[in-house]
This record gives sequence, C-alpha cells and structure tokens, in this order.
Amino acid sequence: MAVGILATPAVAASGQDTARLTEDEAIEIALAHPKVSSWLERYPPDPTTTATFRAETRTWLVKAWSGEAGQIAQAVVQDMTGTVGEAWTGPQVAWKMARGGEGSFGGKTLLKPYVWVAFCLVFLVGLADLRRPLALRNLDLLVLLSFSVSLVFFSRGEIFASVPLVYPVLGYVLVRSVWVGVRKRERPLRPLWPTWVFAAAAIFLLGFRVGLNVEAPRGVIDVGLAGVVGASRILDGETPYGNMPQRGDLEECGPEDADGEVRERIQTNGRCEAAIERGDTYGPVAYVAYVPATLVFEWSGKWDSLPGAHTTSILFDLLTIVALALVGFRFGGVRLAAVLAFAWSAYPFTAYALNANTNDTIMPALLVFGFWLASSTWARGAAVALAGWTKFGGLLLAPLWASYPRLDLGRLVRFAVAFAVATLVSFLILLLEPGLWEAIHTFWHRTVGFQVGRDSPFSLWGWGQYHAQGIPDLGFLQPVLAVLSVILAVVAAFVPREKGPIELAALTAAILVAFQLSLTHWFYLYLPWFLPFVLLWLLLPREDVELAQDRNPLARIPVAQYP
Repeated sequence: MAVGILATPAVAASGQDTARLTEDEAIEIALAHPKVSSWLERYPPDPTTTATFRAETRTWLVKAWSGEAGQIAQAVVQDMTGTVGEAWTGPQVAWKMARGGEGSFGGKTLLKPYVWVAFCLVFLVGLADLRRPLALRNLDLLVLLSFSVSLVFFSRGEIFASVPLVYPVLGYVLVRSVWVGVRKRERPLRPLWPTWVFAAAAIFLLGFRVGLNVEAPRGVIDVGLAGVVGASRILDGETPYGNMPQRGDLEECGPEDADGEVRERIQTNGRCEAAIERGDTYGPVAYVAYVPATLVFEWSGKWDSLPGAHTTSILFDLLTIVALALVGFRFGGVRLAAVLAFAWSAYPFTAYALNANTNDTIMPALLVFGFWLASSTWARGAAVALAGWTKFGGLLLAPLWASYPRLDLGRLVRFAVAFAVATLVSFLILLLEPGLWEAIHTFWHRTVGFQVGRDSPFSLWGWGQYHAQGIPDLGFLQPVLAVLSVILAVVAAFVPREKGPIELAALTAAILVAFQLSLTHWFYLYLPWFLPFVLLWLLLPREDVELAQDRNPLARIPVAQYP
C-alpha cells in the first residue's frame, strides 16, 4: 500500500541519528501489521502517516489519518527488533477503554472466567424455578446474564462485535418489562432454596464483593475520580461545574504516564491536581453523594487509591441491598427480603460496577428507597428528583411515578411539590458561585449540552464518526429512539390506568431500558440502573390490596405468603 508520508522534523533533531530504523521503515513495519493493514483497507485512498522516534524508549510512534475520520490507526514499533509492540485501530486510538485487557474494569479477580461464571451460576441456580425449568421467567434470568457474552468481546477490544450484542438483550428486557407492566398477571419466580440459604449467601457474596473492592486500591475509573473531585470542590466552596482540574497550558507538576503524558498540573487554586476535564457531566446529587466520604478521606489531588471513591461505591451498594431488603420485607416478608438481597449481590454486573467504583448505584439506591415508600406521594416525588439529578435518565420516571397508583390531581400536586423541593435542595450547590444565572448556564453546557453532542464507539449510533467502509452509520436512529423513550414515559402515566407495585416496577424498568437504548454512550456499568426493578417484577407476589390503600408507608402490605 502506498501512503503519503508527512515528514516529522522533530525526529531528525531529537534522535534520528541514533535510530536503527528510518521513518519509512518504521511506517512500513507498522502498516504491514495484520491488524493495521486490514483496518486501513476500509479507507481508500491511502492514508497520511507520520512516524516519531522516541529516544527514551527506543520506539517509533506511527500514526495514520484519513480525511473526516481523523486518526484511524496507531502503532508502536520497537527500533531494535523491528517488531510492533502495540497496534490500535478505529475506536481504540482515542478510547483506551476500547483496547481491552485483563481487569480494565471491574477488577482482575472478578473477571477471571471461573469467578465470573461462578457468580452467573449462583445467580441462575439460586433464583430459577427449577420445578418449571421451561418457564419464561427462567429465560428472563438467562437473558440478564447474557450481557456477559458482549463483555467477553469488549474485554478483547473487539468493540464492533461487543456493541451489537447488547441491543437484542436490552430490547428483550424492554419488551418483557412493558408486557408485564401492561398485562398485569404473571406468576412470580419460585426459587427453591430455604430462606436461611439466601440470607447466608447474600452475606457471603456481599463480603466477597467488598473484599474484591478493597483488594484493588487503584481500581477507581475516571467516574469515581470525578465524584471525589466534585465533592472536594463543594467542600472548598465551589460548584463542580466549570471548576474541574484542567490540562491546557497549565504547568506540569507530576510524572509522565505510560504514554508520556503528564496529567497533573498546577491549577488556578495553586494545587497540583490530576486533570479530569469532563468530570462535571453528571447531576449535582452525583457529587453531593461523595461529600461524606471526602470529608473523611480528603482528596490528595492525585489519581491514587481514592479511598473516598471506594467508600462511596461500597456505601451505595450496601444501601441498594438494604432498600431491596426493605421492599422485600414489606411485600413478602423475611423470605422475599433475603431473596432480593441475594439477587443483587449475586448478579455479576453489580459487582462489576462496585469494583469499578463508579456512581452508577446512587440512582438505583434512591429509586428503590422511593419504591419502598411508594404509597407516599411525597416520597415518590423526592426520590425521582434526587435520582434524576444524579443520572438524568431518572427524570423520565416522573410521569409514571406521579400517576401511581392512578391519575389524581391531588397526587400530581403533591408529587410536583416534593419534586420541586428536592430539586431546589439538589441545586443549592449552584449558590456557591457568585452569579446564579451564569452557574445555571455553565451547568447546562457542561452536562446536558455535552451529553447531547458527544461521540462514542460504545453504541451503534456513534459509529458514523469512523467513516469506514463496512461500518454502518446508524446515527439517524438515535433521535428516533430518544423520542420513543419520552413517548413511553408519558404513555406509562396512563396505561394501565390502575397500577400496583409490579406494574410500577415493570414500567420503571422499561423506561430506564428505553432511555439506555437511545444513548450514544452506553456501558455495562449502567445495568444496575434497571436491575432492581426487573428483579421486582420477577419476584414480587401478586397482592390483593392496592398499595394506595396502605395508609402507613412503613407497614407491610397484606399479601399471600411469598413462596
């Protein structure tokens, strides 16, 4: 393949004389690598290339560009041996998380095949109705676990294989959740294990998961860093929005990473801090949630072990389990409480999120507590607001939760008041800035504005950015799905007209899944958003007394004994 070679003057000046290979030889070796050459075949005419010799590592960094696609390939050639040490193509060039590798997310121990499969088997065997092995709800459990197939390809760095495998599974969960939410009558799962086994297994799995989290002190991804930094800014009297540590032209103050880049810079506050330019893209509750742990474990300014992130992730994982147990006790007694706690603890993707130390269990924890108190309109309104100002998809639940168990003007007013009060409390941190309207503008620009315009390879809707032959551009479908998710959220307020707890759980899951289907950036860490509500429609027994008739929000609903 003939290529256009762009001269790199710095090479000759900095170390060309000491290199064994020439620029042309380094480029030829890089482009001959099977992974690189097969990808470049998607880009006629031939790309433009550069090669830079790095004397300190005695390697050549070879890059290739093609028109609108920008940089399409990158390789590292060993100068002494003439071999390719690294080769990245397509999304792997800009996205390190697309390169695969053992333990990139979720921790190395959890992702060992025997550990992951053990979690899957425990989840399936523990919850399955073994007396009716062909029951549809057993298939539901298998489908929840089938995200693991996509994860295998992701871990190998095969993004164009992993991403398409997600959508049939999300689509199945969406259809099943809508079906249960509208049809109203299905038998719950009937697990066989004794109650004490579920309780003991939940406690063991919880301890094991926390142990995995603690054993990997540096297992905090950028989301966890953003939470700690945002909380640190709040404690310093600033909002996170527009005040995250930057790189820019600021003075370097830390060591180089594996790619020769320096993340730590002297910020405008005079501190040497690790840059995380886009860390302020979440709702305000996502940062306030980290404040307690950051008060105890002050941020060092570095992307180190970040004990505040570990503590917050463990805390909200525990809170979600507690909330599920409370829901279970309310609707089915001690047995259902133990089963729901076990189900969350055994599902491998909740452990995956825990070990990545993200903020993705904050929203479900708030929503499940709201579900526990769902007979209180005030509780529902506050829960949806707090959840929505953590992850914006939660805001779509407002019509459904406001109309539960049926549309009523008085309930709508109380819901709106509770929602408004919780929203005002959530945004009190904007008052830390000198100008409120400027703070609101910055918040919108840094969060919703950024999310709407971002590109990502982790959905089918973002592949058009690669302009590659054989890679479909399906971006036109993304706004259609976004509109459909809004329509579903509105329709759920009216259909069915009367809703019980199962309908509330099923339609909540459906709305959250529909929102995820429309995202340009989707990841496995988002599965805990809707998992609790899928578990609830799978396991909650059918009750004869409407939730609305229960005047005491903390009382158990009188139902048939959970099997």
